[in-house]
Amino acid sequence: MTIDQETALTHEQFDAEAAQALTGRFLGILNDAAIAMLTSVGHQTGLFETLAELPAASSEQIADAADLNERYVREWLGGMTAARVVRYDPEAGTYWLPREHAAVLTSAAGPNNMALLMQHVSMMGEVEQQIIERFRHGGGLSYAEYPRFHRNMAQTSAAVHDAALLDVILPLAPGLADRLRAGIDVADIGCGSGHAVNLMAQAYPASRFTGYDFSEQAIGVARDEAERMELANAAFEVLDVATLDGEARFDAVTAFDAIHDQAHPATVLRNIHRTLRPGGVFLLVDIKASSNVEDNIGLPWGSYLYAISTYHCMSVSLGLDGDGLGTVWGTQRALSMLADAGFRNIEVKNVEADPFNAYFVAAK
Repeated sequence: MTIDQETALTHEQFDAEAAQALTGRFLGILNDAAIAMLTSVGHQTGLFETLAELPAASSEQIADAADLNERYVREWLGGMTAARVVRYDPEAGTYWLPREHAAVLTSAAGPNNMALLMQHVSMMGEVEQQIIERFRHGGGLSYAEYPRFHRNMAQTSAAVHDAALLDVILPLAPGLADRLRAGIDVADIGCGSGHAVNLMAQAYPASRFTGYDFSEQAIGVARDEAERMELANAAFEVLDVATLDGEARFDAVTAFDAIHDQAHPATVLRNIHRTLRPGGVFLLVDIKASSNVEDNIGLPWGSYLYAISTYHCMSVSLGLDGDGLGTVWGTQRALSMLADAGFRNIEVKNVEADPFNAYFVAAK
């Protein structure tokens, strides 16, 4: 049978049931996307927190408690009720948030607050038309075009670090906690708003910490927090870490979800290796996924990772005339790039409180 005959046969065997099933699936996706948007609103307006503190209440009572417009609150409650997130008593005209749902959608969830994560859907929508233009003409967007994204990422990472940085994440590197207590020099690459640096500096006053980020606004936030915490051992510098120089300056380097969206990540990794002293440790935290597309089909949030890469991580790298490595560079490529940068004895570890990330411990 020729290729043309096979193609014709395939077209004749059109599977109407499969097409109908896909239609149904996309209707579900449409509805779920709407729920994600409503969930984002619930987080940003404080409605979930308000509901968690109230007994069953009317829309008027909920709006008053949240200091919001009742008509909008009522419509939002309708959507959340249809989503089976909020419960409704039609006879009493009251709504309530089950405790089990509050445990997932409020600050009580800590780093696993799903309402916080749902903001990414609306944030991607804000740059959709610009991204479509990049599909047509290439290039990327600048970090300045994502003001909400970086504030959200700071909140998300802060929740993880508050819950696990000192007791779970740092001990992944054998002996690191003891060295920090004794006093060493530490750098954090792509530190953002600097919360991780400040937490470490507070916990280990004998050590000296320097956070690097090229965002002046983020560094300003980091310095303000360090001042409020009265930290004398935390410093922050505005720097493109692709230009980080100096031989053997640090005993440990950390990078929390900061490598994959660098303009030139391989250069950054080489710089980190060079700036570490002999016996130094590099703790790299980055997205847990495979470098192979076929392996990510079964990953529950696989499509989200490729989407957030398209809308942000890959785009900001390309916007700096960078390599566009992308969010889903994957564990295999990360290991290869770490080895190419000169690291040895690389271990990959997991943290139960952070299912989205892999934790790489590498030595010089």
